[in-house]
Formats: sequence, C-alpha cells, structure tokens
Amino acid sequence: MMFKSGSVAHNRAGNADSAVPDDRRGRLDRYGPGAWSTAELLSCVLGPGGPVAPGLVADRLLADCPDLGRLAALSPAVLARCPGMGPVRSERVLAALELGLRACDPPARTGIVVRRPEDVYTLLRAEFRGLDRERFLALYLDARHRVQAVETVSIGSLNASLVHPREVFKPAVAMSAAAVIVAHNHPSGNPRPSGDDLDLTARLDRCGELLGIALLDHLVVGDTEVTSIREYGWPAGPTP
Repeated sequence: MMFKSGSVAHNRAGNADSAVPDDRRGRLDRYGPGAWSTAELLSCVLGPGGPVAPGLVADRLLADCPDLGRLAALSPAVLARCPGMGPVRSERVLAALELGLRACDPPARTGIVVRRPEDVYTLLRAEFRGLDRERFLALYLDARHRVQAVETVSIGSLNASLVHPREVFKPAVAMSAAAVIVAHNHPSGNPRPSGDDLDLTARLDRCGELLGIALLDHLVVGDTEVTSIREYGWPAGPTP
C-alpha cells in the first residue's frame, strides 16, 4: 500500500487533541458508537500523544486507505511511517482493528460442529479478511466433526502458498484428529480453484487415505464468495 506524499498539518499548540469533543461524546451517550463516523472512531483510537491532531491523521489515513480491511493488513512498520502516526499510534490502530475482527468470530471455535462449507467459512472468514497474500489454514476435527484446533499451515506470496502434506497432517496425527478441512484465500478475490489447488487437493486426499485421516473439503476464499472444492468437483474420486 503506497500512501501519498506530503505531511499533515500540526496542531498550533504543539499537542494533539486531548479529549473527545462534547458533541461527539453526546452522540455516543445517546446513540452508542454506531453514531460516530469511521473518521471519528479512528480519531478516538489514535488519541492524544503526538504532535498531529488525531482527527487530521484519521482523515488522511482514510483518504489514502478507505478500505479498513487493507488498513488492518498493513505491517506496524509501514503504518508507523504514515504522516502523524508513529509506533504508538500504529499499535493502537492495529490492535483496535484486530479486536474488531475477533468480535466477528464465534466466542470459541473448539467443540463447534462443522458439517457444511458455510460452517467453515463462518469460523474462518475473519482470518482471511484484507490479506494481500495467500494464507493456508487447516481445521482439525474429531470423529463427530467437532473442531479440535485451527492452525495456520502456510503464509505464501502474493499469488501462491507453498504447502506440503506433511505440514497439514503432522498436527492431525499429534492430536489424533479424525478428519481435516483446509482453506486458503485468493488475494485476487476470485474464488475459482486453480489447477494447482486441485492438484494439491488430490495430494492431500491421498495422504489422508494412507494415514486414515479424511480430508473432508478444501475451501477457496475470495473477497465475497467461497468455493468448496468438494462441491466444485473433487479431483480424487467420489464424495466419501
């Protein structure tokens, strides 16, 4: 993500705003935080502590990066270099965005029963939001299809993730999992499985058969849609 050049105007007093304006606090008290604009929410998170007023910094950040998902995907170092930010404000923003993502997750994943692709997507969608590179996750299940664990197997490049079956099934063996579901995102936003996705699915399916650990599905996650390779056309034989 490239931010525009230039600087943000400094507060004449030399310090950032030190309090939430009364009118904004009044709206919060009456209507809750949903009454605040995105810029006002971000300004509150930024808070005092820098030479640039948080409202000005928030406006500039949103002008350069209006997609909060992309903002959340920035590294702390990159965000800290933006005008008016610095390490402390960068940490505040990324922590707040991560809390928002976790708030969208179910309160606990272990023990939840998954039976359909939609169940898996509900559990994992926050893990893929805003990513600019591929991430490969594995969901480990017991014999009743209850979630035992979710593990990140690989984080790849902008358009590929390198995954070896050993890395997928090693945790499954260690926790005596009965089945595995894997999922990865396409940063392009297109959830259509590639030839490499189908080849990998076939390899994982064969390895699972040898180990007695069923590969139930492989999900490809796009911006707004998800594809189940099990439903798309399983490359290694009929549905078990």
